[in-house]
Amino acid sequence: MDNGSCCLIQGDPISQVMPPLLVLFFVLGALGNGMALCGFCFCMKTWKPSTIYLFNLAVADFLLMVCLPFRTDYYRRDRRWAFGDAPCRLVLFMLAMNRAGSIVFLTVVAVDRYFKVVHPHHVVNAISNRTAAGVACALWAVVILGTLYLLLEDHLCAQGGAVSCESFIMESANGWHDIMFQLEFFLPLGVILFCSARVVWSLRRRQQLARQARMRKATRFIAVVAAVFIICYLPSASARLYFLCTVPSSVCDPSVHAALHVTLSLTYMNSTLDPLVYYFSSPSFPKIYAKLKVRSLRPKRAGRPTAQRREEMPISNLCGQSCTPGGVANNVQSQ
Repeated sequence: MDNGSCCLIQGDPISQVMPPLLVLFFVLGALGNGMALCGFCFCMKTWKPSTIYLFNLAVADFLLMVCLPFRTDYYRRDRRWAFGDAPCRLVLFMLAMNRAGSIVFLTVVAVDRYFKVVHPHHVVNAISNRTAAGVACALWAVVILGTLYLLLEDHLCAQGGAVSCESFIMESANGWHDIMFQLEFFLPLGVILFCSARVVWSLRRRQQLARQARMRKATRFIAVVAAVFIICYLPSASARLYFLCTVPSSVCDPSVHAALHVTLSLTYMNSTLDPLVYYFSSPSFPKIYAKLKVRSLRPKRAGRPTAQRREEMPISNLCGQSCTPGGVANNVQSQ
């Protein structure tokens, strides 16, 4: 990167604000997405296409969380990169790739719910798990190809004895990087808002009493998807558009510079909030989270007698076993 194409502004509050913010995102995101991946891998009994899309969303979010310690160290050192050229390229590529992957699969989840609710008999709803896995692989290929340029370019900027590592430069537009950054927001935003509006409108037309609970759950889910997307990505897209529209007066402006860094970090918050999407996506996820929590808190007890375990069973379970015809016959035979 040309030394004149980067701004190293000293004395701004970014280095004080960003490290604790990124540490918070890392802890919450790693715990939430780690639990989600454990639930997918060990507790999910039946997989559907929607499950495959949510699993890939969790993978993208978890991989993005892995990169945050490097950015935290970067801001803690007052935006001085200490790991060299290759790690800088790799970290920026991983951040951009997994951010784009998270956006893509969040959009796919909204589209999948749209077809299930608005067009329940569409052929899309009948695809197999293998086809859904192929769609996920194709989407990952598109995402990787769209962000591969970050792995091929130099992003280090040495100025005044300090070396920075930034994907955006503050002198002018970034060409393809700015185009991708805006497309990643506005195109999925239009799709998600369209799907949300159609789902809500379609469900409100169905006034049957038996479907009211389902309507509330589907409406809540699609609202969570739209809210997570807008909260996390609208500030950064707006800040970057403001910069592009005010160049050259905003070049290296400390306030604009700080706004770009802080709002860009809010895109990482998407990986922290996506566990809410998993939670509202299916009735099985609250049970999975509760099961994982109980397993982590419950002490292991080995060698307990069978009779003792049977005595501690709920009365309803004992009744369910003994009140059936087979259970009554077994009891008579044992007596």
